Amino acid sequence: MTVNIDVDQSRCVAAGHCVSAAPEVFDQRDEDGVVVLLDENPAEHEHEGVREAALLCPSAAITVREAERRS
Repeated sequence: MTVNIDVDQSRCVAAGHCVSAAPEVFDQRDEDGVVVLLDENPAEHEHEGVREAALLCPSAAITVREAERRS
């Protein structure tokens, strides 16, 4: 399974739930707290945290697309 992530910074309300759920994948800008995507294709061990981050995001600024890995 592969995971691709998109963030819509214009929707972000800087709640920080994404950073708490997946700190290796998400960060926040120092000046305003808006989400920063560190890894748009994270390793498999990060997938659960990424899904949780998308669910917790109060503004739905995170989109996660999952696909089967191609052989």
